[in-house]
This record gives sequence, structure tokens and C-alpha cells, in this order.
Amino acid sequence: MTGSLTTPPQASSPLQLHLTPEQVKKVEINRLKAKARQRASDAASSSSQQTNSNNKRPLDVIPASSTSPTTSKPLKRDSRLGKYFEYDLSKMVNSKGGFLVEDDKEVNEDQRIRERQRERERAMANLEPPFFLDNSLNPKCNECQSVDIDHQYKKVFGCLVCHKCKQEMPEKYSLLTKTECKQDYLLTDRPAELRDEELLPHMLKANPHHSTYSNMMLYLRMQVEAFAWRKWGTPEALDAEYDRRESEKKRKRGKKFEQGLRELRRRTRETVWQRRRDADHQHTFGVPEVGDNGVGKQTCSECGFEIEVEEL
Repeated sequence: MTGSLTTPPQASSPLQLHLTPEQVKKVEINRLKAKARQRASDAASSSSQQTNSNNKRPLDVIPASSTSPTTSKPLKRDSRLGKYFEYDLSKMVNSKGGFLVEDDKEVNEDQRIRERQRERERAMANLEPPFFLDNSLNPKCNECQSVDIDHQYKKVFGCLVCHKCKQEMPEKYSLLTKTECKQDYLLTDRPAELRDEELLPHMLKANPHHSTYSNMMLYLRMQVEAFAWRKWGTPEALDAEYDRRESEKKRKRGKKFEQGLRELRRRTRETVWQRRRDADHQHTFGVPEVGDNGVGKQTCSECGFEIEVEEL
């Protein structure tokens, strides 16, 4: 008999299982999954008792039923607030009209598409045109042949001018308001003049005096002068018409002043005459008329002034 240990022979089972290779593979996979789940459960139970570097328990292992203040709980409704409706603001849409509307994809989908389309159109309108490598293809300034033109002047007025020339030549490229066009060039606000965008294009700009006022309509001086010369013929004719209107305004102001002065003199004379008459008048009272209460009244025979008298 030797002292070495040997493995006992396996007991023969009366039932021998004959498994196919696929069944054996499936059994092995299930066994590995079960072991992985067991290891994960053991790791979670052991990590819940451990602390982190700050000597605190990790938040991800705190159970939902814990009474710890770090756990998130639904807020209790305050009864003092009365009845109110609860809305999910994450599902609300800003209507940009001062109120919120509920998100309704079936109703607002077309509106959202239109808004996105308008935003794309505004973005494309604000883009500057491309700059070509071939210098002959780029638009040039009419004054200095520079390619650094003002694209806003080109888009609104159809005028090719660079920023430098625009600043150095205000007598041609400065902007005029509609009031200045009316006063200096005697233009009117008719559809065939200042209201005609094809004849006199204008640029809209926010009113600097107040944000709620109407937008300013700015015109290019060069285009306004060209239209005024066509309307009045020559600059001398425009100056003559301007002088005639100014003299007519001055004549009307003088006539109105003279009329007011005459009216003031008339009222002054009437007031002085009335004062003198009141100062020179002597009341002439007649016989007193005694009433039931024993008080008498005397009336002036000339002006009708009445006084009360008491007879003793």
C-alpha cells in the first residue's frame, strides 16, 4: 500500500446524458453569465460598505428607499398655493408673442418649417457676395476702381462705391432723410416720387430718437439730386422755387401776425372803454320794492344793478 492519494473513480450513473455540441455550448454560456451576475452582485454589496477618498459613501450605491438627504424625492405640493395647473416646460414652445404654447407637432410643424426657412433666407440675404480670384470678375468702385465696395449700397441703391470714397465724398454718397428731401429739394411724398422704390430706392434704419417711432427712410444724395434736376430743370430753377416758397411763407407769417395784432388791439380798446364806462357810471336807483320778509330791493334804471335795502 503506497502513501500517495488518488482520485476516486466516478460513480457510474444509470442515466447517461448525450448532448450535442450546440447544447454543450449553450450550457457553458449560461454558466458564464450566471457567474458574471454573481460577481457583480458581490461587488455591489461589498462596495456599499466601503468609503471613497472623502470618507463618504458613493452616491451611486445609495438605495432609493434610503432616508439620506442626498436622495432625490418628489417635492410635496404646498396647499397654500391653491389650485394650479402643472406644465412640463421642457415640452413648451416659445411663441415669441409673450406666452408659451404646448408642443403640438401636428399643428406647429408647418410653422416651424416656415420659421426655419425665413431664418435661412435672412442669413442668405446678409451674406456678402463671393470674392473671385480673378480680379476682373469682381465689382469695382466707380471712383477709385477698388474691389472693397460697400455691398449694402450695391444691394439697396445699385451703386458701386468703396467705403473710403463714401467717406471722402459726402456731397455724392451721403444719405438724406425723407424730411431733408422735402425741405431741401422740394420733393413730395407722392407715389411717383419718394414713395416709388424703383425711382428712388431707400434704406430703412431704426429711428434714433425713439425705438417705437417709425423707421427712417434714407435716400442717396446723388440719386435725389438727379431726380430733383429732372423735376425742376436746373439747380437755378430749384433755388428760385425755394426762394419763392420761403417768401410766400414769410408773407403768410407776417399776415397772420398782423391779424393777431389787430385782434389784440381791438380787445384792448374794448376793455379800456368798458373800464372807463364802468368808472364814469353813476347808478340811479328807483323806488325800493319791499318783499314779504321786509327786505327791499332797488334796481338801477340804466344798468340793472340791484341792491338790497332795509327800511327802518
